[in-house]
Order: sequence, then structure tokens, then C-alpha cells
Amino acid sequence: MEQAIQTIRGFNRFFTRHVGAIDARFLDMDVNLPEARLLFEIAMREPVMASGLQDALDLDRGYLSRMVARFEDRGWIRRDRVEGDARARPIRLTSSGRAAFEMLDERQRSAVAADLARLDPVERDDLVQALAKARLLLDPDAGADFRIRTFRTGDVSHIAARQSILYAASHSWGHGLELVEAETVAAFLRNFKPGREQCWIAEIEGVTAGAVFLTDEGRGTARLRLLHVEPFARRRGIGDALVRHCIGFARENGYAEIMLWTHTVLDAARRIYARHGFERIATEVHHAFGEPVQGETWRLDLTANP
Repeated sequence: MEQAIQTIRGFNRFFTRHVGAIDARFLDMDVNLPEARLLFEIAMREPVMASGLQDALDLDRGYLSRMVARFEDRGWIRRDRVEGDARARPIRLTSSGRAAFEMLDERQRSAVAADLARLDPVERDDLVQALAKARLLLDPDAGADFRIRTFRTGDVSHIAARQSILYAASHSWGHGLELVEAETVAAFLRNFKPGREQCWIAEIEGVTAGAVFLTDEGRGTARLRLLHVEPFARRRGIGDALVRHCIGFARENGYAEIMLWTHTVLDAARRIYARHGFERIATEVHHAFGEPVQGETWRLDLTANP
């Protein structure tokens, strides 16, 4: 914990200096960073009440009032009147305020573009994903809706590694599970059957939020494998959406049933399977992960009415 605290504080010191957060003249303009942020919010939300800006920025009311007053003195904003409500004074940018915002916005875009230009495409993607994931970890309710895509180069190995890390932390399943997952994804890549098998990745703002595999077991049987949802992305319906993709794909490609193997301790996954019509047909204790664990086999009959 102490090392994590020091790392985050060190990054915060670097980043506030890097973006000029403590500069009296942010990006060499006649505003500091809080004022630049307020100008942005007015531009994006106008006409907007002061109370709306206070909620958006979580600022002290007195501090916000002083900034708004400075903007009025500079001629950047005007405060309209609403007929029938003397207290309502929605804020809008004037033409000079719009010009100040556009200049500030262009300078910010240029500064970010200069940072990105120093990176090659892989490094740029790494940075963007790292920053998006940091925001999602610190604010799980942030971010756009998830999307689901098929796998790309590097995805399946990443999934195996990520699941090994997550299950080691949550259930102390170590190298035994990692071996099973490594062998599973290696076989998937080696024997991949387009049109009969697939791996789907759920993403939020380009960050992997979950994944699942469907493989061909022969004789009309498909197998759902390695379903997982990242902790920061749970309670968004991602697990259900991934399972629906598997079921829809299996139906479209003429499978008669889907089988899967899970564990009794994985309550959240088992609830998802049950919601989608899977039934547990066998239970057996195994030692593949280095300790006794109760595994379960589940089945979904696709020949019945959907």
C-alpha cells in the first residue's frame, strides 16, 4: 500500500506540472486551470445555471461566484433573465468569450497532440488505454457503454494472463489454473475454425472489460469457455451480453447444445448461466488447481424453443 501511495502521488506531481495545472497563466492565456475548466463547461452546456456548473465541477459556491464575476468583468459571459423568475440567470458566452474558449481549446488540443506525436502507434494506444482504465478504476460509474467485438492479435493471450491474475487474487488458484488457461487459448489459436468458433471481447473506451470463447467440440456440441468480467466493469450486464453472443452464434451455426465447465464457488457466473437456460448436469471435485475444488458441468439444449 505504501508503495502504491507513493507511486500515485509521484504521478500526480508529475502530471500537474506537465499540464500546467499550477500555472498562473494556463497555456499562456489569461486564465488558470480552474477558470479554463469553467470556460469549457459553459461552452459545452450553455445556457447553464450557476447551480449546474457547481454540480458539474463540485466547486465551492463562493469560489465559483468569484470566477463567474471575473468572466463578466472580461466580457466573456452574459447572464440572461428568465421571464417570471427573477432568480434564474442562465449563463451564456459572448462572442469574445467564445473566441477565448476556441483559442484555449485549440491550444489544449495542440498540447495533447504534441505529447501523442512523440509516441509510436503501440505506445499511443498503451497510453490512451492506461489513462482510460485509471479513470474507470477510480470512478467505476464513468465511461461510455460497453461494446463487444471479435478478437484481434494478442487478445487471447492477454485474456489467459488476466484471468490467471484475477483468480489467483480472488481464489488463490495459481499455476494449475494458469496452465489450463494457457493450453486452452493455445489450442483455440492453433485449431481455430472460422464460422464455427469465436472469441468476443467487451470494451469500455478501448479498455478490455471482459471476454468469452466458444469452441467446436464436434457432434453438434459447442463449449463456452473462459467467461470473465473485469472487476471495474461489473454490474453493467457485460457477462449476460457475452453469453448471449455465444448462444446466438451457436444457434446461427447449427449447434444442438452448449456445454461449459465452471465451479461451485463462482456464484456470479453460475447465476448468469442459469438466467440463460443452462442447467447443471454433473458435479465433481478435482485437484487441477492444486487444492480440492468442486467443478460443475452445465448444458444448454439448443434444440428446444429459444
